[in-house]
Amino acid sequence: MTSDLPTTTIAPARTWSAVLFDLDGTIVDSATEIMDSLAHMFTEMGVPVPDQEVLRSYVGPPLLDSLRMTAGFTDVESWEALNVYRDHYDEHLLRSPVFPGVKGLIHRLHDAGLPIALATSKPESMAREVLAHHDLDRYFTTIAGASDDETRSTKADVVAEALRRLREQGIDTENAVMIGDRGYDVLGAAANGVPTILVEWGYGSPVEASEAIAVAHSTDQLRGLLLG
Repeated sequence: MTSDLPTTTIAPARTWSAVLFDLDGTIVDSATEIMDSLAHMFTEMGVPVPDQEVLRSYVGPPLLDSLRMTAGFTDVESWEALNVYRDHYDEHLLRSPVFPGVKGLIHRLHDAGLPIALATSKPESMAREVLAHHDLDRYFTTIAGASDDETRSTKADVVAEALRRLREQGIDTENAVMIGDRGYDVLGAAANGVPTILVEWGYGSPVEASEAIAVAHSTDQLRGLLLG
């Protein structure tokens, strides 16, 4: 996301009851590994590999949908491509680093007693593995992601599942906030009545920030928006 994004202010009296985080582009810098696996997938499928800008557009949204709508694959081809991608990506999953300052931020939120959930379009099993590898899973009240069979894959469905699990644990979700980097995060959260703060260090474009309530240009700024 480019540095010319505007910062939208939030009323200082706002107190958040829970924080939902996206994973790719928000917590971990996974674009390189994802794009490499996408290139491998297209090659294996006998399709010309798109340029870097197009490959990057695949990072974030549910991949099965992107394979159908962006790549133009049939349903059968999309599933074949998805399995090829997953087999390759699984070998490189843990190479993606956490963005600077994010681990400390999550630690601070946890110490402040603010419930934290993950809401990612990445398969939940992979998301759990990534958080555990970086010793971050212990800070999360719940980890919600896409199901392996893709019956739960849209951001709206994943956010709904994260909120449901939080409520099951007696956590107030009336003033929850989503932290993400793409317009898909904004739309998926909004479908559940949850506002979104976008992070500048992710993979979104300025236009994707138009419906967000704020753009955080640093982890220190994001901490201030969440904790005051």
